[in-house]
Amino acid sequence: MNIPANLKYTKSHEWIRLEEDGTITVGITDPAQEMLGDLVFVGDVKVGEVLSAGETAGVVESVKAASDIYAPVSGEVTEFNGELDAAPESLNGAPYANWIFKMKPANVEDLAKLLDAAAYQAVATAG
Repeated sequence: MNIPANLKYTKSHEWIRLEEDGTITVGITDPAQEMLGDLVFVGDVKVGEVLSAGETAGVVESVKAASDIYAPVSGEVTEFNGELDAAPESLNGAPYANWIFKMKPANVEDLAKLLDAAAYQAVATAG
């Protein structure tokens, strides 16, 4: 199970990376893409939308299931990875190299409430 130590995580299987400009980059974890199977669609992310932590930010669909993607913290969606329109399966091959959306957090200190790699591994293996 691949869980990089330099990222933050949610119990709902999103990974989060804080960027130098104060934005965050969000994707799905390796265990999440494994559970979902071959992805066929990633989207419904609305740039400019202001979300509260835990609100639905978009959706991923696979041959097996559809699953919501959640905002890890409150803030504004600033970008969607348009490359996923043509190649949603890239998340299966490299879930940490391919992101889904970016946000400007309302309060960057909220990131401290997210899981570190060890805490996420406990969540991922319990499920």
